[in-house]
Amino acid sequence: MSLYLDFPTFLRRHFPFKVQKVSLNAGFTCPNRDGAKGHGGCTYCNNQTFNPDYCRTDRSIAVQLEEGKRFFAHKYPEMKYLAYFQAYTNTYGELEDLKRKYEEALAVDDVVGLVIGTRPDCMPDALLDYLARLAGRTFVLVEYGIESTNDRTLRRINRGHTWADTVDAIRRTHGRGLLCGGHVILGLPGETREDIWHQAGEISRLPLDTLKLHQLQLIRCTRMAREYEERPEDFHLFGVEEYLETVVGYIERLRPDIVLERFLSQSPRELLLAPDWGLKNYEFTHRLQKKMRETGAYQGKKYMDM
Repeated sequence: MSLYLDFPTFLRRHFPFKVQKVSLNAGFTCPNRDGAKGHGGCTYCNNQTFNPDYCRTDRSIAVQLEEGKRFFAHKYPEMKYLAYFQAYTNTYGELEDLKRKYEEALAVDDVVGLVIGTRPDCMPDALLDYLARLAGRTFVLVEYGIESTNDRTLRRINRGHTWADTVDAIRRTHGRGLLCGGHVILGLPGETREDIWHQAGEISRLPLDTLKLHQLQLIRCTRMAREYEERPEDFHLFGVEEYLETVVGYIERLRPDIVLERFLSQSPRELLLAPDWGLKNYEFTHRLQKKMRETGAYQGKKYMDM
C-alpha cells in the first residue's frame, strides 16, 4: 500500500512524458488589494516568495515561458511544460483578456496545458464554461486558494471570502468536468492542531482532485509580520517535528483519492522571518515518508472514523 497519492502519479495518468510547471506573473491583482473587497491583500502575502526571477510583468507571457523552459531544459531536454498562472488572482479580469492570456501561453511550443491559481470568489460561470471547452483540447487544472475552512480565520487574514464561497466555487468547477486543486496553510493564527485535523475532514467533502499543504511562514514586509512583532503570543509557529506529526495526522484524515502535491513552502531566506527550518521540499518529504512508515500511517487511515 502506498503512503499517499502523490503528484507524479497524478501527472503520469494524464501525460505519457515528463512535464514541468513554469510559473508566470501575468500582471493580475486581487479584489482584496484593489479595493473591490478590501486593501492590503492577505495579511501573510508577499508574492516575491514564490515568483522566480523570470516572472516579471515587463515580460510577456510567452517570454516568461521561454525563459522558464530554458531554466528547466538542462534536466530533461524532452520535457513538456504546464503554464502555471501563479501570482495573485489569475481569473480576476475581463473574460476576453483572460482568454487572450491563456491562449498566448498555449501557443508556446511544448506547452501542453494550464494550471490556473485563483480565489474562490473570482470564478464566474462564463469563465468556467470557457475553461470547460478549453479542457476539451488541452490539460486544465484550476487551483483555488482555500487557506482555511474557518470563517473566523479567513476574516483575520483578510481573505475577503468565506468558506461557503470556496465550497460553491469548487462544486461549480467540478460540475463542469474540470480538474480542481486546492491550497491550505497549516498553523494560521488561532487554529489548533485539532482545528487543522478537523479541516482535513471538511476538505475531504469537496470534489477536489489535488491539494497542497503549506506551513505558516512569516514573511518580511507583510501585515502578519507586523502583527507577530506586536503580539507574538497570538501565534504558534511549528517546529519541524511538530509539523511532521500534524501533517501525518492530516493525511490520515484525508479522503484517499485526493492527490497530495506538496507539504512544505520554501520562501527565500532573505524574506523569511520564521520559522527557518533550513529544509528543502524533498528533504521534508523524505522525513514525512519515514515517519509514516514508522507509525503505520497512510492516507485515509482515519478518514472513515470521522
